[in-house]
Amino acid sequence: MMNKNHKSFVCGLKGKYLSKDEKKFLIKHKPWGIILFSRNIKTIKQTKILTNSIKRIFKNKNYPILIDEEGGRVTRLKNFIDSSIFTAKYFGDLYNKNIKKFEIYFNVYVKQISYLLRTLGININTVPVLDIRRLKSHKIIGDRAYSSNVKIVSKIGDICIEKFQKNRIATIIKHIPGHGLSKSDSHKKLPIIDQKINYLIKNDFRAFKNKKSLIAMTGHLLFKSIDNVENVTHSKRIINLIRNKIGFKNIIITDDLSMKALKHSLEKNVKKSFIAGCNLVLHCNGNLKQMQIVARNSPKIDNFILKKTSQLIDIIS
Repeated sequence: MMNKNHKSFVCGLKGKYLSKDEKKFLIKHKPWGIILFSRNIKTIKQTKILTNSIKRIFKNKNYPILIDEEGGRVTRLKNFIDSSIFTAKYFGDLYNKNIKKFEIYFNVYVKQISYLLRTLGININTVPVLDIRRLKSHKIIGDRAYSSNVKIVSKIGDICIEKFQKNRIATIIKHIPGHGLSKSDSHKKLPIIDQKINYLIKNDFRAFKNKKSLIAMTGHLLFKSIDNVENVTHSKRIINLIRNKIGFKNIIITDDLSMKALKHSLEKNVKKSFIAGCNLVLHCNGNLKQMQIVARNSPKIDNFILKKTSQLIDIIS
């Protein structure tokens, strides 16, 4: 089971099976969790072998294995299921037009995705996206957002969390405290947001309030009116705002630390995330050299993470 020898990071893997070096790495550094991508998923049988081999290392059938399965553009399961029409926008529009139909469709969708994830040995999905859609923002969010109406984003977010948890899949709300105003793609460069704090609290930040998800993922964004030096992931001020103003009291994980929005060395990016108050760091590309840097600079998990992890296991087991 999870214990204090595990370290506060989540990492990716290179291929469809665990390599010898990856096995050694996992045994030595004991990450809190693993995230899978399309490169790791070819067939149901192969994916089950991969997830089982990870769980065997930790002697833990509930070991955290994450995936980005939003539907629409962001899908890792396209070898098994075509969910390209089921964007967040699709469900947001349906909710607007016909709530009854929305409830039926969304229920079936979540059930199917959850069943597939559980079959594959995956227990955490990085949904819902609670960013507000804006016409003039960068298309990186676009149809990944449910709506341009904060109330609808928040409401569908609640339904999404509840339905996935009911189907024994934990969730990660993202990108806290709100990526919707960004004019650039944080995979490539740091988005800078000029809006005043009062506007943000009433709009973008509001979508994340009172969410029953046990994990939230940061967006690598610079909110000039709150901290004009550090992006969210590295900003003590903004992590405090997430804790106190938004009121999110569970695990905060960074977005991928190999994204170009972060300007320091990987080592510094890891250290700054923990200093700012993030609980876990995320590294996705499966590059073992980089993973060693992340592991060396990540502390062991503390009582807070242990307690929240046992709450998570109650959901997924």
